[in-house]
Amino acid sequence: MQQQQAEFDFYINLAKPTLGLYVRKGAGLPDLADAKQWQFSGHVWQSELSPDILKGLDANGHAFQELGG
Repeated sequence: MQQQQAEFDFYINLAKPTLGLYVRKGAGLPDLADAKQWQFSGHVWQSELSPDILKGLDANGHAFQELGG
């Protein structure tokens, strides 16, 4: 039996396009004071994320990531 993968929403910071943010699917950005600076960019599966990102999501409900440039 295969374990179901979690899906996460991914946002890009419009002011700093090298900064990404992952949140649980459908959670939105209610806790961010600067939520308007973030643009939804799609969905990612749990298997696409690093262990560090997953730890942040488990602990905080969100995780930031510096994107390669």
